[in-house]
Amino acid sequence: MLAQAKLLLAHQSGLMFLAQPNILMRAHLLPIFLLLACPALPGAEPLREMSTDRPDTTESAYSVPAGMIQLEMSFFDYSRDANQGTASDQWIYGQINIKMGLTPSSDLQMIVNSHAVAGESERGDSTRTSGFGDITVRLKENLWGNDSGTTALAVMPYVTIPTHTHVSDEAWAGGLIVPLAITLSDRVSLGLMAEVDLAPDADTTGYDLEWLHSATLGISLTEKLGLYVEVVGIAEQDVDCQALFDAGLTYAVTDSLIFDAGVRLGMNRAAPDVGVFTGMSSRF
Repeated sequence: MLAQAKLLLAHQSGLMFLAQPNILMRAHLLPIFLLLACPALPGAEPLREMSTDRPDTTESAYSVPAGMIQLEMSFFDYSRDANQGTASDQWIYGQINIKMGLTPSSDLQMIVNSHAVAGESERGDSTRTSGFGDITVRLKENLWGNDSGTTALAVMPYVTIPTHTHVSDEAWAGGLIVPLAITLSDRVSLGLMAEVDLAPDADTTGYDLEWLHSATLGISLTEKLGLYVEVVGIAEQDVDCQALFDAGLTYAVTDSLIFDAGVRLGMNRAAPDVGVFTGMSSRF
């Protein structure tokens, strides 16, 4: 293929050299030369449908195609919790997940919290901090189902790197995420996920194990509009379990550009009371 392209390029150069200097004619011939230079395009393997890790908690089991870049960005993510006279809230602006396809079954991801603001108030006293958040690096490996079948499974180890800002956890962390995708019909899909984390404990300056499990149901309402509902459970050592309910909408402007918005609701006292978020995903 490379040799054919070089030969065609040489032939094209010769034609231009011998032809009269008519710029308009060359412009008309250029699309023909480009089509001839890419004879493999009609038979090229189509790209798999774009699958995103946002906006729900359950991660996608599908990887980004090799050689492609996918950006998943949150415009804002707000959460608030009030319990026994103490209220806390958090704003995260511009969180972005930069994903690069490495092989047909794997991609590399870097998640950056561009700007975070955390506040806490108690009996009239309040504090507020802001800064650049910690950085998370993940590697997703699809084990099966990337391009065919009704199920797909992946494993995704990750590590979080502290930035030591005012909103940083100031400690390294890591874990393993295992997402499973199941196609139930042309319009309905089910996502399941299990996650185990080694998280820093601010009280003991050590580490605790955390477990997260989630299930999300995705429904295609139209060709462009989608709906999802999700339940999430989080268990930690020496801390009450959290139960959350999420719901949201997605709108596909094109096959490679999707906008989303959603809401999180705490289902028990240990979980944050409410959260709202919106963002977008794009691939190129």
